[in-house]
Amino acid sequence: MTLKPSGGNGSALAWIKSSYSTDEGPDCVEVATASDSVLIRDSKIPDGPRLTFTPTTWADFLPYASRH
Repeated sequence: MTLKPSGGNGSALAWIKSSYSTDEGPDCVEVATASDSVLIRDSKIPDGPRLTFTPTTWADFLPYASRH
């Protein structure tokens, strides 16, 4: 898996999504990092709600997610 920048919507955050995602696909989760948090959003609703995690929590989650 590689990461690619998502289409910009003027956000100051650099949102990225997996190379497994395509422009034709209906579903995609995007991730952005801030100085003290990792943010997650639905690419279909870029101005919608976001989940926010601490970097430690996100790092703990990634090995679990990669197994499923």
